[in-house]
Amino acid sequence: MLYHSPSLAWIKALASCAGFVAILYIYTLIIENYGGFSTERNTEQLIELALVVYFYGLFYAVQKPSAWRSVLAGLPILLLYLAHDIFYLTQGKVFRLVNAAELPELLQVLPLSYALLIGAILFLPLGALLLSVDYRRPRHLALWLAPLAAVIAFVVAIPNAFAHRFQQLATEIVTYSDGKSVEANGRIAMLLYREAQRINTLAALAPYRDRQAYDHQAEQLAQELRPHANRRNVHLIVLESFLDPRLFSGLRLSSPPVHPDFERLFGDKLGLSISPVFGGGTAQAEFEVLCGTPALEKVSSVEFNVFSGAPAHCLPDLLQRIGYRSVASNAYKPNFFNALPAYQGAGFAESYFPQEFSGARQTYLRFGDPGEEEYLFDGELFDQNLEFVRSHLAQHPGEPLFNYIMTIYGHTPNLIDRTKRPAFITLKSDYHDDQLERAVNQFYYRTEAIARFVEQLLAIDQNSLVILVSDHVPPLRNGLNTYDKLGYMDNGANHYYTNRIAIIEDGQPRVYAPLHHYEVPSIILDYVSRDAYCRGRPCAFKDGSQPLAREQHLEDYLRLMAHASE
Repeated sequence: MLYHSPSLAWIKALASCAGFVAILYIYTLIIENYGGFSTERNTEQLIELALVVYFYGLFYAVQKPSAWRSVLAGLPILLLYLAHDIFYLTQGKVFRLVNAAELPELLQVLPLSYALLIGAILFLPLGALLLSVDYRRPRHLALWLAPLAAVIAFVVAIPNAFAHRFQQLATEIVTYSDGKSVEANGRIAMLLYREAQRINTLAALAPYRDRQAYDHQAEQLAQELRPHANRRNVHLIVLESFLDPRLFSGLRLSSPPVHPDFERLFGDKLGLSISPVFGGGTAQAEFEVLCGTPALEKVSSVEFNVFSGAPAHCLPDLLQRIGYRSVASNAYKPNFFNALPAYQGAGFAESYFPQEFSGARQTYLRFGDPGEEEYLFDGELFDQNLEFVRSHLAQHPGEPLFNYIMTIYGHTPNLIDRTKRPAFITLKSDYHDDQLERAVNQFYYRTEAIARFVEQLLAIDQNSLVILVSDHVPPLRNGLNTYDKLGYMDNGANHYYTNRIAIIEDGQPRVYAPLHHYEVPSIILDYVSRDAYCRGRPCAFKDGSQPLAREQHLEDYLRLMAHASE
């Protein structure tokens, strides 16, 4: 009989682990080619590497010696990666532990053959691993399980401390993208971090959670508005980084930056609205215009990131309750700012993203090849949406539509294709910012596209409400310095956060005093209820009263977030 020394066994185990890490890396390279996570930052995922090595060591050490030991040790990790990636590719969002609760429902709706196949892939390898565990060595088993138990206890018992420590050790937590956070830190690592975040949020919001009363309140509001509903369509368009160069007092240009068609349509009938963010954070602007409360960042730096899909009774939900078809069309990726669960929680019955990013999800949108501009041009998005609206009007003549659009063109660094959109406006000011110059030229072409879209929309749906609002101003090359040097909004209060808003009611432009983004839902609800909404509650945009300070919305905000994050 051959004698295997302990040192030889350790060498064999380490070699097996190294081989599995190499296989896992090759797997990530392969899945990237099918639209999976980028592998550019794999070498920075030190926490992930430590977790993979530990889990492989755990599954290897607790088994009885066998020819399949190495394979069975790696299978659970590989299956977790595979499930994570399939979820990402088909659902457009990053898998979180809470999503595991959806598996029973998924198996119920799948054909029996598919359900059996998924069950076999998931449970047969795990069953084989459990059968191979050496249960005759309980102390050895407990020793290897102790670190896992400690991490679970850390996450569950003191989630805030875990999340804080993770942030210190992590490569980067990308607030605007769950996917990029995974690419920077790894799948398993972010799985633990997001679970700690979720538990911490739930604990902080527990006193505000009363689902029955919250649902009842939403239905009461719907019952109040329903008898007054005019059943007219609402089109709400949030424009990515839509910067009006005319708001710079110190900016001199070679020619007017606005297209004549846009000028003819709106003239001086453009308003102003205060965004919660500068330079980025589109989801914060979306949260405000859809949910009607300030993005106070009390439970997360991005509110949408903690939306679970549970009903939050925002504007889309309220409109749906009074008979509207609530539809969201987003020109970018569904995992951007946790958009899918966020839109579902806000109350959209349908949400569409470009087919290139949608996996198996049904959609009418196409992203195409934007070339060097990187992002889908507004005009191309609007043309597709117009066809969708025409189809709705033809197929659902008695059903009012809430048509929500989130654009992406104009995103930093404001790249522009000179062959499609020649740059003919130049900056004449002494202070120069090349990104501002590109944004100015984009503004010209975007105003042309907007004018064309609105004119065609009104031709088929004149008696409707159309609102176009910028999410935030772009950061430009030099950030705040450009805005200060060129006197954006004369450097007045909130000037970094001031954006354009255009409102057309029944074919006529309408201007209100400067708004906040979170007042947009009140404008819409008042319009669709023939002014009934504002009769029983303060509406600063309409009655000229002093709007509540942001912090005075805290109770409503916490209550909304308590239910949105369930």
